[in-house]
Amino acid sequence: MKLSTKGRYGLRAIIDLARYAEAEPVSISSIAARQEISERYLEQLVGLMKKAGLVKSIRGAGGGYVLARDMKDISVGDVLRALEGSLEPVKCAAFYAEDGCMASDGCVTKYVWQKINDNINRTVDEIKLDELVLESRRVNPQGECANPQCNK
Repeated sequence: MKLSTKGRYGLRAIIDLARYAEAEPVSISSIAARQEISERYLEQLVGLMKKAGLVKSIRGAGGGYVLARDMKDISVGDVLRALEGSLEPVKCAAFYAEDGCMASDGCVTKYVWQKINDNINRTVDEIKLDELVLESRRVNPQGECANPQCNK
């Protein structure tokens, strides 16, 4: 499984948002500056996360974005699925009755794909946003993108 920039940048953005929105709503421009992500692209990502119920917007002077739920209730899986869709590295037709698969009765590889899918989902669902914010504060007290390679 390879995540696109949507998943990678979006996860960085929501960690930044969670980190700074505790005091007041956070603007797209401030996240973009700290994370070195295009504002235009970030608006698209935040829109997807808003649609998924992960963030909400606050209008007016001093407005911006905040988390829609407590950060301990948002998993990496929630964020990645909102941005990337399914996290399955292989869409095996044997698991989808509507698609069907001619070889599903005798196919052994479907068990491999199912184990991989289950482990990916379990892992990303166990990691919560509050853990990532704590780790972010520990490794990067300034909160800015310290490594130019993180944007590649």
